Amino acid sequence: MSGREGGKKKPLKQPKKDSKELDDEDLALKQKQKEQQKALQEAKAKAAQKGPLVSGGIKKSGKK
Repeated sequence: MSGREGGKKKPLKQPKKDSKELDDEDLALKQKQKEQQKALQEAKAKAAQKGPLVSGGIKKSGKK
């Protein structure tokens, strides 16, 4: 083992991303994804209000 390999390695620098122009299809896709995310959040909130669907699970008997 050489001493040079130890320690934290520096991450490679990522090239800067070009800011690309968004066309109508990209905007529609982003809007659709945003609506789906909102619907999912609403469903989670609604499910959290009602509580768990299953209560218990495996029940142990008093016998030994």
